[in-house]
Amino acid sequence: MKIAQVAPLWERVPPTCYGGIELVVSHLTDELVRRGHEVTLFASGDSQTLAHLKAVYPRALRLDKDVPEYSVYETLELDQVYQQAAEFDIIHSHVGMMALPLASLVSTPTVHTLHNGFTKDNQKLFSHHYQQAYVSISNAQRQIKLNYVATVYNGIETQDYPFIDQPQEPLYLAFLGRFSPEKGPQYAIAIAKQTGWRLKMAGKVDDRDAQFFVQEIAPHIDGQQIQYLGEINHNEKAELLGNAAITLFPINWQEPFGLVMIESMATGTPVIAINLGSVPEVIVHGKTGFICQNYEEMVRMIPAALELNRQACREHVETKFSVSPMVNNYEAVYEQIINSRINIHGYKDAAQV
Repeated sequence: MKIAQVAPLWERVPPTCYGGIELVVSHLTDELVRRGHEVTLFASGDSQTLAHLKAVYPRALRLDKDVPEYSVYETLELDQVYQQAAEFDIIHSHVGMMALPLASLVSTPTVHTLHNGFTKDNQKLFSHHYQQAYVSISNAQRQIKLNYVATVYNGIETQDYPFIDQPQEPLYLAFLGRFSPEKGPQYAIAIAKQTGWRLKMAGKVDDRDAQFFVQEIAPHIDGQQIQYLGEINHNEKAELLGNAAITLFPINWQEPFGLVMIESMATGTPVIAINLGSVPEVIVHGKTGFICQNYEEMVRMIPAALELNRQACREHVETKFSVSPMVNNYEAVYEQIINSRINIHGYKDAAQV
């Protein structure tokens, strides 16, 4: 198949540090190339890929302070994609609602992977284009009525996450993620303080979350019990998670997937999480972690989580959340969409997907 992969421009593919979408796009794109498909990746110019790379900007936009309007370059990228639409059998968009209007104007089918949650405003646009083809990354993500053709869970290369059979001494809890209220770093700190555990935290602070970080997180960082490591690269991330006794996932929003959970389990470290969004689809309660109803329950589950089999955590990810099953499922999605649009007269109308 001739496949276009359309990635956000905010981070490079793969990301150097934070960037869950870009990491998934990288794994998907490169594995499709290995399987013999002709793949074109539309992404930032500093991206590294086995596919043919096309870029409208030379570097990840987050790294360029001279770009005040990100949407300009996202629009240029999509204009480039859809001007060349006839060259592809299918277009796979990872950029959300921006691709919807253009996708309906060409005969080449587009499938949209929904990497983020829905907002009150963007629901209107998605609902207007509800008959286009959508892939959810968890069943819990399906909050509005759309033409969902499949749920495809995100996958990682487990070989990139060394398995660690024993946590590092002295034991510590880990938190990895964006420092924003919905990710719950403030609750991770509260859990650590209530229990006396050391907590190592890492992740980026977006401009919009700077005040939250200053007011709710920074005052608790003492470099001893509560340690902040900043935004770390992949190897540092694997080391942080793998050496931890437990990873905390104290979210307070409907998380569409939560890549941190599978990254942690891949290293052998169980996860204690709040029962929201995709969490019940990712963690096997009592085997690879614990799914809790509140933060007090998270505290109570720490002793039990220490007894879980770390090899079982690793095997769960290898079986369900590695790159191979993810790409198998996407190949099936592509074939389903392409075949559903072709009949003896050529392409069906876009509304019939």
